[in-house]
Amino acid sequence: SVGLLHDGKPVLGFVHECNLDECFYGWAGGGVWMNGDKVAVSTTKELGRSLIATGFPYTDYSFMQPYMAVFDHCMRNTRGLRRLGSAAVDLAYVACGRFDCFYEYSLNPWDVAGGAFLVMEAGGKVCDFKGGENFVFGREIIASAPGIYDEFLSVVKSKFTQT
Repeated sequence: SVGLLHDGKPVLGFVHECNLDECFYGWAGGGVWMNGDKVAVSTTKELGRSLIATGFPYTDYSFMQPYMAVFDHCMRNTRGLRRLGSAAVDLAYVACGRFDCFYEYSLNPWDVAGGAFLVMEAGGKVCDFKGGENFVFGREIIASAPGIYDEFLSVVKSKFTQT
């Protein structure tokens, strides 16, 4: 994953999924492309009809209770959860509409900068768990199709404020 920042905001993104030889790339105002074909986020408008991606923390278990509460909510109220193991690829898959939403915490800027830009450039929304813009350096991210963004953010906020 490669992301170029200007004034702290991503302006270019590149993710190469080497197992499938898929190259996702985009630049400010240029759209998002996968192997030469233009892509966009999904048009899903209901969380209940969405497919969610996430990742599991490896060493930071400080938010496990609220994280698992969101996980539980998604298991019961969406079409399913997936974990690929690469935040960059998860974000690229949101950008091309394969996943409707992605959330994770304890991430580094190099994990998310490129993919987060791709999601935004492809028409999606990206934020931290509070709905703010500190998703590159804040170690938490939600990336979503616009049709389910508000509903999913509301779920995350409700679970993370219970602790």
